[in-house]
Amino acid sequence: MSMTQQAEPAVDTPPAPGPKQTDGRTRQRPLALRLLARPEVGVFLGAVAVLVFFLFAAPPVRDGSSMANILYQSSTIGIMALPVALLMIGGEFDLSAGVAVVTSALTAAMLSYQLTLNVWVGVIVALLVSLAIGAFNGWLLVKTGLPSFLVTLGTFLILQGVNLAVTKLITGNVATDDISDMDGFSQAQKLFASTFEVGGVNVKITVVWWLVFAALATWVLLRTKYGNWIFAVGGNKHSARAVGVPVTFTKISLFMLVGFGAWFVGMHQLFSFNTVQSGEGVGQELIYIAAAVIGGCLLTGGYGSAIGTVFGAFMFGMVQQGIVYAGWNPDWFKAFLGVMLLGAVLINLWVQRTATRR
Repeated sequence: MSMTQQAEPAVDTPPAPGPKQTDGRTRQRPLALRLLARPEVGVFLGAVAVLVFFLFAAPPVRDGSSMANILYQSSTIGIMALPVALLMIGGEFDLSAGVAVVTSALTAAMLSYQLTLNVWVGVIVALLVSLAIGAFNGWLLVKTGLPSFLVTLGTFLILQGVNLAVTKLITGNVATDDISDMDGFSQAQKLFASTFEVGGVNVKITVVWWLVFAALATWVLLRTKYGNWIFAVGGNKHSARAVGVPVTFTKISLFMLVGFGAWFVGMHQLFSFNTVQSGEGVGQELIYIAAAVIGGCLLTGGYGSAIGTVFGAFMFGMVQQGIVYAGWNPDWFKAFLGVMLLGAVLINLWVQRTATRR
């Protein structure tokens, strides 16, 4: 009798449970580092620190009307800083933004007054002029390949000279005439420069517009194809063009957004004070750019957020008004500005290295 051996089927034995094996490429960084890598987190902490500091250093800040003034000051910076931030994320910046605000206001005021038109005609023409200035900056940059510093520096000088020369030529003065008694003024004032009451405190409408524009800019950056285009052209425009991003359209439209912001702030100034000084606006472009940088935008482009820019603008308003409420010499504002800017640049450098570290 022969014996036959049958092979038993192999049984797969599951590996013993243990820690999941990962390599350096899939290792997740700690939550704290991931949060700090967000562009708005650092400036939020800085804004909280500045607020707490002035709450103790300047007791009047604790009053509701004082905080309303701080928010108003922040909003006039923040409305313009938002499109400037989007432009910086797209890899460019605009030195003509400050004087463009005055150009828009001068256009609306002089056109309406000199031609005895409804002020809304001046408002609409000023919008077209502002958009045209932005389109010109973007078109010239794209067609020539010149740095935005040179292109917008030239526009800055042109607008500064035109503002002064044309205003003197038409009005015989350095300021426009009062338009408060003209048709359409009260309606336009309600839109651009009205005040409403909250808990017994008067709040400027610009605070609401600031938050609305910030929410819209955040949605555009994070939830739309256009937002992806902005980050792409700011990171590397050649690579962006290679994958089908319309670089020319994106660049020009970003400059036009800055023009829109200049128009809106210009209209607020006009309908708040009824007249415009033609020599104003010089130096404001640095405030807008600095607010965006403090808010987390990199000068090299491709990185930043709208929410961070909101906190950056708030820090400006807080410091500017807090120094006054503390009774200090307002000349210290420039010193605080320099410290905040340098600190933001160093923090942004660390954030950039943290975000790219594996």
